[in-house]
Amino acid sequence: MHFDKSSIKKLIKELHDKKVRVAQRLFLVEGEVSVLEFLNSDYDLVAVAASSEFLADHPDVVKKFFGKVVELKKDEVEKLGTLSSNDKAIGVFQQKELPTFEMGDETVLALSDVNDPGNLGTILRIADWYGIKKIVASLNTVDVYNPKVVSATKGSFARVDVYYRDLAGFFKEREGVAVLGADLTGEDIHSFKFPKKGILLMGSESHGIHPDLKKYITQNVTIPRHGNAESLNVGIATAVILDNWKR
Repeated sequence: MHFDKSSIKKLIKELHDKKVRVAQRLFLVEGEVSVLEFLNSDYDLVAVAASSEFLADHPDVVKKFFGKVVELKKDEVEKLGTLSSNDKAIGVFQQKELPTFEMGDETVLALSDVNDPGNLGTILRIADWYGIKKIVASLNTVDVYNPKVVSATKGSFARVDVYYRDLAGFFKEREGVAVLGADLTGEDIHSFKFPKKGILLMGSESHGIHPDLKKYITQNVTIPRHGNAESLNVGIATAVILDNWKR
């Protein structure tokens, strides 16, 4: 498919809508670093809208993806995206078909209704840092292809697979697998003996783990509090628990 300035701008605007992303199986990547990361990943490029500065700094992009590069003015790039700081490039990529979910000898993250795009993007970065390749998200968790999620991952998106499932059914199918739930009433993670493999279930910062899922938790764990803060951001809490699990 050939894109000119008008058609690429129209497509990028449309892809801010989840319904369009689902129907066309496309998504946006914003920012110089993130676009370059995805251009070197196994995601298929549909088109990239870029400023003359970006193209001058990366002439190999024009050569490798000839016919899929559209030059726009810096202010046009900035207006099309969700990042006020991005006037370099916006890429349109094809969504991938994920492999069938299989749990091996590994740690998997499960997310119960995490609705904030920034939190989900941060959790993907954290998962990537700790070598976690799979996240299973509830059907009410924010769309992983939301541009704000993709941007917040800083490239980790390309290395972590996110599966959307009915979590109750998911846990029923994996009876016997350790499911650790993050809860203020749980066992201190500093003394808890983590299993070699299992699932870490995290809830949203505002509502916690959905009540219907608590019966599938085999052990609640908590981060000991030494001050007066009411709660921790879900991304920070995920990082702290995983750091203790991976020791």
